[in-house]
Amino acid sequence: MKLTLNIWRQQDASSKGQFVTYSIDDISPDMSFLEMLDVLNNKLILQGQEPVEFDHDCREGICGSCSLQINGEPHGPDRLVTTCQLHMRMFKDGDTIDIEPFRAKAFPVIKDLIVDRSAFDRIQQAGGYVSVNTSGNTTDANAILVPKHDADDAFSAAACIGCGACVAACKNASAMLFTSAKVSQYALLPQGKVEATTRVLNMVKQMDLEGFGNCTNTGACEIECPKGISLENIARMNREYLSASLQG
Repeated sequence: MKLTLNIWRQQDASSKGQFVTYSIDDISPDMSFLEMLDVLNNKLILQGQEPVEFDHDCREGICGSCSLQINGEPHGPDRLVTTCQLHMRMFKDGDTIDIEPFRAKAFPVIKDLIVDRSAFDRIQQAGGYVSVNTSGNTTDANAILVPKHDADDAFSAAACIGCGACVAACKNASAMLFTSAKVSQYALLPQGKVEATTRVLNMVKQMDLEGFGNCTNTGACEIECPKGISLENIARMNREYLSASLQG
């Protein structure tokens, strides 16, 4: 395959960025998108040029690092995959591909295609945990019975990898899907009930402090989410937030 790549290059958050065009050929349809970028970078290095910076780690769809906006879509044209799971067979020989970082005020550019998503970490730290005394003898995992429906929903919410596709897909750069998934995975379980009130209030407060936009229920976040996190979590978080606000 021969491709034309329009890639966003930016030195840092305070510098002005621009698209730079590269031509590349001998790309196998069986390559992953990141492998294709590796080929480009090898070519640039051999030419004495600076390689394109992009984020990655596991390359197995687990870590959420490989967050790229590809032809206007987070993680590209496929569904329920991360960028590292996107294969070049999704494109045609001769295609032009636009590649840019996730765009959000709360995700400042570090360099080129890498953005700082530590805002998600701070939301998680604000309440996405349970405080459990682990001293003494450990209890059996099944000591507290959980209805299967609740366990399944909690597991589905916990599947969120914090990649930020929901933010990039939203016209308001809202983090409601991410935050609601982290709230839901505890709100559905008995272990999360003790801190339920402070959790949702603190996490939503931190989300707002980070500068994310409001949710207007367009549903783009769910469509682009590589793990298929449901909008039902946003509805659940809204209920949790209302209940916690009334208790306060």
